[in-house]
Amino acid sequence: MKNIIERMADHPLIFDGAMGTMIYSKGVFINTCYEHLCITNPKLIGGIHQEYADAGADVIETNSFGANRRKLEGHGLVGELEAINRAAVKLAREAAGDDALVAGSVGPVLKSGQVFLETQKDELASIFREQMKILADEGIDFFMLETFTHIQEAQLAASIAKSLNRPVFVSMTVGKEGETEKGRKIEQIVKTLHADENVDGIGLNCGVGPAAAYSNAERALPLTSKPFVIMANAGLPQEVEGRMIYMASPEYFTEYAKRMIELGVRGVGGCCGTTPTDISTMAKSVKSMTGVKKHVEIKNHANQEMPEVAVIPMAEKCAFAAKLSRGEKVTSVEITPPRSIDLKPMLEKCRQCKEAGIDAINIPDGPRASARISPMVAALAVEREIGIETVLHYCCRDRNLIGMQSDLLGGYAGGLRNYLIITGDPPKLGDYPDSTAVFDVDAVGLTQVVNNLNHGVDVGGNVINPPTGILIGVGANPCAVEPERELRHYMNKINAGAEYAITQPIFDPEALLRFLDAAEKRGGNIPVVAGVWPLVSFRNAEFLASEVPGVEVPDSILERMSRAKTKEDGRKLGIEIAREICEQISGRVAGYQVSAPFGIVELALQVLAE
Repeated sequence: MKNIIERMADHPLIFDGAMGTMIYSKGVFINTCYEHLCITNPKLIGGIHQEYADAGADVIETNSFGANRRKLEGHGLVGELEAINRAAVKLAREAAGDDALVAGSVGPVLKSGQVFLETQKDELASIFREQMKILADEGIDFFMLETFTHIQEAQLAASIAKSLNRPVFVSMTVGKEGETEKGRKIEQIVKTLHADENVDGIGLNCGVGPAAAYSNAERALPLTSKPFVIMANAGLPQEVEGRMIYMASPEYFTEYAKRMIELGVRGVGGCCGTTPTDISTMAKSVKSMTGVKKHVEIKNHANQEMPEVAVIPMAEKCAFAAKLSRGEKVTSVEITPPRSIDLKPMLEKCRQCKEAGIDAINIPDGPRASARISPMVAALAVEREIGIETVLHYCCRDRNLIGMQSDLLGGYAGGLRNYLIITGDPPKLGDYPDSTAVFDVDAVGLTQVVNNLNHGVDVGGNVINPPTGILIGVGANPCAVEPERELRHYMNKINAGAEYAITQPIFDPEALLRFLDAAEKRGGNIPVVAGVWPLVSFRNAEFLASEVPGVEVPDSILERMSRAKTKEDGRKLGIEIAREICEQISGRVAGYQVSAPFGIVELALQVLAE
């Protein structure tokens, strides 16, 4: 098995979640020595480890955080120190099996309010060495020194751990402002640990929820090349009927975990308040991300020797493509398929759009991974019954590669010509947390599949003649957390055959213009249709700003929306802002794809009205 550093170099890893939270939830009082449960109630501890392993954790931490001499003295359990630590490793290893790694969890000896004194150094070193040697002898894969607030104590512990021939991660605890209780800033901490040869990886855990942890990671990551791990709390606890409850949902926790991975974090897990549900939701989502999951490799067959095939030029594929080719502005309105077998309300909205002169209806595929009428069926009905072209989102989540290819061929035979190729939301971020996703390929791979079909070749290199003439659209995220990574991904889509792009909703025109400039410098000159979202209220703006990855709402817009006193004022102001954005980017985009918030088509049409 590869060691922790080698595995992190391959892809980010999922760490487990809170142990104390889970023990408490099982009815064990907080005055109990939780580490002692490794020998007094091994079934309980082993069961919690197994829940995290089943949830998808790549790393299981031993229940040995406070199993050192000084902490155990307070419970009168020093005589069982060795037995506790050996049992802790054994239980974690049983749950980890052959695939997951076991981290030897070691916490600080000093309390957060205490001062690190040089005169204590030898005593602290002896305490650390006693516990660590047992963990190493029992066969841990690496040390996770966590929840430290004194950098000197952390470095002392790291020096001893390193002498035991195991990789060493040091995880510090800071507040939401990025400082320890003693005022040491995160920048100082990371620089110190980066320079310490005894430290193989750096982390942050406990202290703050996912949003603050992400902000701290933004400050820390540029300062080190060592692998970085974040294990945040499940938000901030609130008192509910006398109990402290962590209010963050698994979905909220997961969205920030994904942002951290995009930022460059190599390990994500949970601390106080997190449960196997949080880790399961996070693991499924993170492991489906591009750059984490290993997708099927799609070969470009377009240049291989084949019987002559009449490839359809872009301008001849559909009316939308013809307009893009002529450099004319295109317009589309996003309308979501219903959660019902009744298509009439959706069709009526599409009719309104056609009468208003809109070029196409943009149909999402399984928004938030929820069950709705098949978007392909909806698209076929719209084109057949209303006579307006559709832009069908097609994602990689639900079907394997062969099924997707069959859908694409079938949709084309039915008259669908315009697809927006997307990777798609994992189902655990929707209504079915136990369902599985496929993700044989991501958006780049599926773009290559469609490009091959357009050149008369299927995924196996077999001839498809006549070929398809699908207009290939892809997504673009100008406000991505990691702009360089997004730009590379965007260029990969173009190189795979993308013919135009639709962006996430744009609220910061300057961010879009920077993205377009950077893409054009690399040869990414395909037409770009800007996503536009007419805000309806200050609350709507706040939600998009804080909860929707890839959407950045500037403070200036939040401030403007906060002035709206009524529902009517909010909608009017949202339309006004959307129209201003369209005007500012008009010279650089090929058109607009306007969302209809909460299905209110009239709002989208007002944005596009002349």
